[in-house]
Amino acid sequence: MGSKEFAVKDPALARAEQVAREDLVMFVNACFSCTGQREFYNDARGQSVAIDFLHEYILGNYRRLYARTLAAGINHFNQAQILLNLLATGKQTPPEDRREEGALIASALRALPPQRAFRVLELLRERRINNRRARAIAREYLEGRPDLSFDAVKYRAKLRATVAHGHMKLPGELNPFLFHGWRKRVYTTPLLEKFRQAHYDQGALFELPFTIAEGLAMKHGIPRGVFLERIEPRLTMAERLRLQGAAAREDGAIAIDLGRAPLTKLALYVLSLKPETRRERRAELHAALEQSAARTLRRAPVPLGRVAAVLDNSYSASGSTEKRRRPLGVALAAHYLLSASAREYRAFWTNPLEDPLLLEARGQTDLATPLLDALDWRPDQVVVVSDGYDNDPPNAVAEVTRVFRTRLDPSRRTSIVHANPVFASELYAPRGIGALVPTVGVRDAEDLPTVLGFARFAEGAAPLSELEDYLAARVRRLLERGQRGQEPVESQMTAGEPLPAEEEA
Repeated sequence: MGSKEFAVKDPALARAEQVAREDLVMFVNACFSCTGQREFYNDARGQSVAIDFLHEYILGNYRRLYARTLAAGINHFNQAQILLNLLATGKQTPPEDRREEGALIASALRALPPQRAFRVLELLRERRINNRRARAIAREYLEGRPDLSFDAVKYRAKLRATVAHGHMKLPGELNPFLFHGWRKRVYTTPLLEKFRQAHYDQGALFELPFTIAEGLAMKHGIPRGVFLERIEPRLTMAERLRLQGAAAREDGAIAIDLGRAPLTKLALYVLSLKPETRRERRAELHAALEQSAARTLRRAPVPLGRVAAVLDNSYSASGSTEKRRRPLGVALAAHYLLSASAREYRAFWTNPLEDPLLLEARGQTDLATPLLDALDWRPDQVVVVSDGYDNDPPNAVAEVTRVFRTRLDPSRRTSIVHANPVFASELYAPRGIGALVPTVGVRDAEDLPTVLGFARFAEGAAPLSELEDYLAARVRRLLERGQRGQEPVESQMTAGEPLPAEEEA
């Protein structure tokens, strides 16, 4: 029976369905934007308490949808939290959901960046989560790693904790390397031997991963400029981007194709440069941002018509000490992404500027004025990127959207979506800009194609059944993409053995 039929026949059930939909939308929105770190208006403690509460509440009341949120495109911090919570409470999984939940956990873990995935496995030991499913998930993850020798060097402590917790036997020399001390033998595995030699020979450390070699270079007293020059061939794209400033200070240079960098990281790098540097390198930086935006859209195309972006560059967009300039970086990245995807595009900044590359966070937040200018341009779609703290005058943007929706555009010819990169812990959600505008959380501008699709649920027009179908479809895509050719954990167990959920977590 469809939800509309329930709404007519059973008001109590319809109300329960509405509450469930609102709970799920709030949770997914929080999982897009919250990372448990300090924000401009909230400390890290408040962020952590709020997001932990949401995880416990949704896990306890909507376990199946909680697990399916792993496929919704949420940020890595919250994916890790969900993985740990599901593994810790396996006994509570309904029998009919065990196979899908196990497959989702395994697939989401594989999709995480290695350092985050290994941290999840390390936390299993710290929280004493050692049921059969957790051990099987850890074993399957390690079996799927392309180079465990590399992991043994780069993530040595985390891998050792995982292997010890699961009582695993790794192939070759890995167990002696991890547990018997690297000094005690000469290794035949090249990378392990280079790691041993690097403690005594400077030349060997330049064949190690950057993060490992960096500490050993300090031990050997190698000048920073010399170290960066010789380690350059082994740098990843993220490391090259992060080290651009350090290389410049050492009068060196690290080659990088900026156009291949992730869009939001590239925007944050641009904003970290001094204004005079941005002016000097304007053509290079502008071209790189355009290339990165085009590359993002090739992976997740989102064709748009006539689009107006209202972008917040007030002082609060400078972020916090932990997330420095992130709201501003998301706004700059969104500017390039939307301009690349729209047929017609115009940007309206809260503090008008001539060149987006010279962007700075300054002044109060006046969202109402640029929003009025944007609506006057008569776009098909308005995308507001802001932390939602409208204070000049307070809450004026909420009144503008109310009048526009109820008096000027009741047929909703113009769509308005608010993308908020900041989680407000006191609200358990990103702060909105009025009851008539859907607000969706974002971590990076690259999330915009996903959250624009999710906005209809935040608006409240779509029923719970449609949200469930949306999550189920994303689960199917994630499992098809991530688990192709691999069996879920449950299918690897011997027939007749108790399922993981039946064991003590």
